[in-house]
Amino acid sequence: MYSKSFGERCFDGLNVTLLTIACLLVILPFLHLLAASFSSRDALIHNLVTFWPVNWTFDNYRLVWNNQVFWSAFRVSIFVTVVGTVINMYLTLLTAYPLSRPMLKGKKFILLGIVFTMIFSAPLIPTYLVIKSLGMVNTLWALMIPNAIAAFNLILCITFFRGLPEELSEAAKVDGMGEHSILWRIYMPLSMPIVMTLMLFYAVGHWNNYMGPLFYITDPSIKPLQLYLYTVLSQFNTQDSMLNMPESVTEFSPLGIQMATVAVATVPILLIYPFIQKHFIKGALLGSVKA
Repeated sequence: MYSKSFGERCFDGLNVTLLTIACLLVILPFLHLLAASFSSRDALIHNLVTFWPVNWTFDNYRLVWNNQVFWSAFRVSIFVTVVGTVINMYLTLLTAYPLSRPMLKGKKFILLGIVFTMIFSAPLIPTYLVIKSLGMVNTLWALMIPNAIAAFNLILCITFFRGLPEELSEAAKVDGMGEHSILWRIYMPLSMPIVMTLMLFYAVGHWNNYMGPLFYITDPSIKPLQLYLYTVLSQFNTQDSMLNMPESVTEFSPLGIQMATVAVATVPILLIYPFIQKHFIKGALLGSVKA
């Protein structure tokens, strides 16, 4: 039986210690957020809350639940995330497949152009003028179309497709299948790890997108959740952002309402990740090492 040396045991112990500290640094702020969202106004005012609720109350969540402005922004973010991710995945797969084929002429120049966009991005003002000229300002398309393909995700997908056996497409062509059918009926089922990984990347990007709505959306009726959160967190007097409430919020702590709002806004991503964790880890590894 292999016995680790003293140096190896010290190295393992140091790794475990550092990783434990890193996990605590990530988890503890979220635990404090949850504790504050379930704590009473007096406990928050006197800074009595650390990582466990003081004087348990669900009033903060009740106010968030009854806030129609919050749910309107929530629905907008859900729509942008779902539709935007579908557009992202369709265009990414449709672009990655031909660029992964060895017979495509000029693909090196195309890939060079894609990598160029990762190094040099377009300035804000020209980008805004282009989007405005296309009539997408104050529309949800401005949050989905300009970033329809992420260069990094595209390269991951290309790398994964290159690792699939070339004999699969050759056999399919012998059977009379076209390139489009090969992509969706053969490559797609075999590429679920990278597909789920890219879906998570795109979905999280849409859900957390703040700069896009800030620049392109001024209509209050289509402002997504991130802009609403900015309004809540930037105003000390949360009453100004809590519209259409059935009761007064003067008896509640603005901090408690802020923490409850952030907690509810985080739930969708937390619910999605456990279901695709297995595919996510496998896809990220395979897409990064295959050649």
